[in-house]
Amino acid sequence: MNRICIYPKDISMITGKSYRQSLRIYNAIKRKHNKEPHQLVTLDEVCQYLGLNPDKVKETV
Repeated sequence: MNRICIYPKDISMITGKSYRQSLRIYNAIKRKHNKEPHQLVTLDEVCQYLGLNPDKVKETV
């Protein structure tokens, strides 16, 4: 089963950025989509925000 939700550590692996910068990206995505603290970020939201192809990203996660 493939995961739907993405965490800062996953963003770090995808982009090659540090965990701290990935956490900033994660929080920016949450703010953009008006998510509450308990809500998670999906792979599609991350790909849309970063301008990446979801199919390519699914291979790495």
